[in-house]
Amino acid sequence: MIIGLDVGGTHTDVVLLDNAGLLREVKVTTDASDLFRSILKGLDAVTEGVDTAAIRRIVLSTTLTTNAVIQNTIPAVGMIVSSGPGIDPEHFRTNPHYVCVKGSIDHRGREVEPILPEEIEAAAERFRESEIRQVGVVGKFSVRNPAHEIRIGELLGDAFDKIFLGHRVSGSLNFGRRIATTYLNAAVYPIHKSFFDAVLNSLSAKGMHLPLRLLKADGGNMKLEASIEYPAQTILSGPAASVMGAVAMAAGDEDAIVMDIGGTTTDLAVLVGRAPVLDPHGIAIGPYRTLIRSLETLSIGMGGDSAVRWRNSRLTVGPDREGPAVLFGGSVPTPTDALAAVGDMSADDCGPACIGLKPVADQMGISVGTLAGRVVETACRAMLAAAERLTAHINGKPVYTLHEFKEGYQVRPRSVLVLGGPAPYFAKHLQRLTSMQVRVVPRWQVANAIGAALARTTCEVGLFADTEQRVASAPAENYLQPITDAYNLETATTQALNLLRVKALERGANPDSLEMEVVESQQFNMVRGFTTIGRNIRVRVQVKPGLIHGYDNLLRSLAAGGEPSA
Repeated sequence: MIIGLDVGGTHTDVVLLDNAGLLREVKVTTDASDLFRSILKGLDAVTEGVDTAAIRRIVLSTTLTTNAVIQNTIPAVGMIVSSGPGIDPEHFRTNPHYVCVKGSIDHRGREVEPILPEEIEAAAERFRESEIRQVGVVGKFSVRNPAHEIRIGELLGDAFDKIFLGHRVSGSLNFGRRIATTYLNAAVYPIHKSFFDAVLNSLSAKGMHLPLRLLKADGGNMKLEASIEYPAQTILSGPAASVMGAVAMAAGDEDAIVMDIGGTTTDLAVLVGRAPVLDPHGIAIGPYRTLIRSLETLSIGMGGDSAVRWRNSRLTVGPDREGPAVLFGGSVPTPTDALAAVGDMSADDCGPACIGLKPVADQMGISVGTLAGRVVETACRAMLAAAERLTAHINGKPVYTLHEFKEGYQVRPRSVLVLGGPAPYFAKHLQRLTSMQVRVVPRWQVANAIGAALARTTCEVGLFADTEQRVASAPAENYLQPITDAYNLETATTQALNLLRVKALERGANPDSLEMEVVESQQFNMVRGFTTIGRNIRVRVQVKPGLIHGYDNLLRSLAAGGEPSA
């Protein structure tokens, strides 16, 4: 059996699966101030009467770090950045506590200018005075030679809770994106650490000692323990879970929009057949452009609990949320109230919902029924407009899916796969406004937890070699090896795949279904004067994200929409 657990800002969803199907599903309220209790309550409910020895693993997803970045509730972080000649690192400033220092490594990995220990010590003192507990360290060409980053980390010592070194966060060369990625890892670390501890403590309280995985933004998963070193990988974990749930239960052969309608936001993604569209170069979240591989997603401030108002002679729905719908005890009317008022929910809900909508209807001089119809249509049109924007964005550049590069491909969605709590209520109204076929994903209320449970373990390795300097390195793996003049691209690729296999197995991948691929392979000569003096080789390999193997019966059962058996 497998447990899938999705910790959202409003609810925590938990499912219990085996090869035959969905055994049990649970939804509990998330208390951000006491995650331990929230998670334990969900685990208690989903495992009641179950022999926990039969549970193979637990896979988690979360929106906690994403919400913190979007709402700008992340703690203060210290950043130490060095680049030497070239673009001023101030151009990539991420936050107030951002210190540029001397010291540089060139593109070949050679030291051009040494670091000055007194600068590092002065920066550390400033950080301590500001009560900063996390620090990020980035050098421009540290992926070719991490010596400066390592030395700065040593100089910072143990005065901070966590220090993130850029070359270990990402092996890619993009300096600005590596700074942003390192910053976000440091910034979300305490939030993720609280989540991490709550999960471990909840399992310990139940006497459960199981392999734990955490869903990443690219739809694959990693060991929970590894996530402490790469906490920013959890950003957009929640939307990725929804996409993988749609792939598992509702994907067909046509291009499709995945639409996860929540209380505050609607998250959208695109499928090409059964493969989610991927941003291989790195997501942008808020003002930060990163090196975090992610599924292509778009979130808008439109959900079941979005606030409905009449302002400046205009009806507005969202983007803010001021609590639940009136019919569930809130004080501001919402699209959920509008759905109840048009008769889509139980008759008992109609009365409180209409009372909540009446003040806005009176301001507009229309009936409550007319207002309710306009609110629902406004929400649906906003969702469909977002789907058009996402499709246009994807078609404006080369299209990559989790499985392949689609050269010259243009995405043309033919269906909309809807999930989330209010999915079936919105679906019929969406259908009236679009020519695409609108389908509700089976188990729509917990599809995100199911998607997390079924995601495959994935990771990547970047290897760089310089035959003149006679060295091959994979900085993120702490790998450095001398080489000879005969070292070539084929040898580098083999070496990278070997490193990837070891890394994937350490992170919990299944050795019997380890699908590895080469995503970057480059070799070019280095010339001085008129003479070739060596070769520069770059290889990047990955384990393909996707759904786990060995659960075919489960996937068939889920796609058929079978009810939980317990």
